[in-house]
Amino acid sequence: MKYGIYYAYWEKAWQADYIPYVKKVKDLGFDILEVGCHHFLDADDEFLIKLKNEAEVQGITLTGGYGPDKAHDIASADPAIVKAAFEKYEAIFKKMKTAGIKWLGGGLYSYWPADYSKPLDKAGDRARSIANIRTLGDMAAEYDITLGMEVLNRFEGYILNTCEEALDFVTKVDRKNVTIMLDTFHMNIEEDSFFDAVKLAGDRLGHLHVGEANRHCPNAGGRMPWKEIGDALHEIGYNGKVVMEPFVLEGGEVGQDIRVWRDLSKGASMEQLDKDAADSVKFLRDLWG
Repeated sequence: MKYGIYYAYWEKAWQADYIPYVKKVKDLGFDILEVGCHHFLDADDEFLIKLKNEAEVQGITLTGGYGPDKAHDIASADPAIVKAAFEKYEAIFKKMKTAGIKWLGGGLYSYWPADYSKPLDKAGDRARSIANIRTLGDMAAEYDITLGMEVLNRFEGYILNTCEEALDFVTKVDRKNVTIMLDTFHMNIEEDSFFDAVKLAGDRLGHLHVGEANRHCPNAGGRMPWKEIGDALHEIGYNGKVVMEPFVLEGGEVGQDIRVWRDLSKGASMEQLDKDAADSVKFLRDLWG
């Protein structure tokens, strides 16, 4: 398996200069840096090429995450919103190609976070999403991009809350580059069994996000059953990407959107955050291989 971390662990704003993080994560013992593609449309090609080149120099794989807003909801009943979604995805895919990124995951099948202030049409949204993700999968394939349908907890999304729902979804989409993306934070809320959920995903599992139940870095002192999760990954022969997505800093856009209402880092310096991340990836490597 290859291990990575999401850049926003160190940031309070979603828009960031990813280039310095490439060497940082390499030095901390990671193989992957996951970046946010939501602001790629604001990035010029010079920046993206520098990012790609730095990743190649450091031997780091770049992966991307994206949470569409409601104005770009591919499951919408409004044709204008769906059209805008496809146009934005096309633009993002072009930027990803320039940056050498071949993986994009998140709540791509809808929007994030869900707005529950009005009645929902889950069945209708799901049906539209399946049809439109088929098209999106074909678009992504032209750029050699694989898509991950992230299974979200009920408070953040409603179309895919469990691995069972995700498996049915990607089976109906029926595109090789449209896969399941699991996240232990969301699984902790929704799944009856970590082991069974991972096993159910099987060879459809394309990406795994990891973190403690309170979004700390994975660690031996947490309450997540890391050995059980690792055993399930080995049983299905998973040899893909494992990216930790810790959020511990209060404040800013990131803290607001992720609902971090207290300083989970307990005043940690950047040096301490680095050490926690390095210790965490070593913990997972030692446990899972």
